[in-house]
Amino acid sequence: MNTTIAISTDIREQLKEFGSKGETYDEILAKLLTSAKERQLQELLMDTTNCVPIEEALSRAKKRWQK
Repeated sequence: MNTTIAISTDIREQLKEFGSKGETYDEILAKLLTSAKERQLQELLMDTTNCVPIEEALSRAKKRWQK
């Protein structure tokens, strides 16, 4: 099932820049969505907000599990 969305002519022209000859707007948008999802996943996986450097992690582990 298809639907119609209203977009400005400026946005339509920008969408064309992402497409190849013969590609539909549906295909262009699908490609952009895939790229956006991949980027979000990459940002999530590469987030270092709560990370600890390996040297510090090893030091903590050695202190915690001393023989």
